Amino acid sequence: MRLGIHLPHIGRKAGPEAIRRAAVQAEQLGFADVWVSEHIIVPRDAPYPPSAVFWDPVLTLTWAAAYTQRVGLGTSVLVLPMRHPLPLAKELATLQNLSGGRLILGAGVGWLEAEFDALGVPFHERGRRMDEGIAMMRAVWSEDPVTFPTRVIPAIIEDMRSLPKPEQPIPIWIGGSSEPALNRALRLDGWHGSRCSPEQAAPIVQRLRSVRPDPDFAVSLRYGWDGRDPGALRARLEGYAAVGVEHVLIEPAERELADWLAAVERIAQAGAGMLS
Repeated sequence: MRLGIHLPHIGRKAGPEAIRRAAVQAEQLGFADVWVSEHIIVPRDAPYPPSAVFWDPVLTLTWAAAYTQRVGLGTSVLVLPMRHPLPLAKELATLQNLSGGRLILGAGVGWLEAEFDALGVPFHERGRRMDEGIAMMRAVWSEDPVTFPTRVIPAIIEDMRSLPKPEQPIPIWIGGSSEPALNRALRLDGWHGSRCSPEQAAPIVQRLRSVRPDPDFAVSLRYGWDGRDPGALRARLEGYAAVGVEHVLIEPAERELADWLAAVERIAQAGAGMLS
């Protein structure tokens, strides 16, 4: 079992010093990786997400990378269909190289239709845009020059160049538990589920491992912890490990930075033996 921790880049606790302190703390405590989430623009009265303050995920990870040496850097998740794949591919390749190959791209199709509308992206095409966007990014990361025929994303890519390439491959973990998401994950490098219990995760993990038993395929879950009972958190982590989950990203619920950092200390204690 490997443990990751979410960075405080959302809500009133977010800021450059908060992100720096949390990233350094995570590395010192032995967490495997630090993670960020994404919303670009949200309705004013939306019940979720609870805050419209979302520092950009790629720039947040770049800031965190500058203050750390070892800890991995992950997105949970980037909503790929909202973005054009070419500038995103450039950003991610740059971050991968600046950080010494520490990036994990967690990716999902998204769910907030109003956000897609604001960005001028067809919400009901997001699955097809997701698949084509991933294929496009992988092409420009690996081919020079590159030619890539498109069907749903507006782009003409014929005998073109996009450098630098990632110096190490960027693993892609797919978020979500729908049939399309699980099938997409099986074609890529891992599954990054969210907030399901060990009992709910067990049949999904069994299904994934029946197709992808190879150790390079990641099985990861995101879990939000309310900070109340470290013993219950330990039991939950052991439950995940028992059903074959190999990586857990934990997101504290605290809204103030001092409380957040203290919660991370308690998470490290609950995860004794699971940290490097």
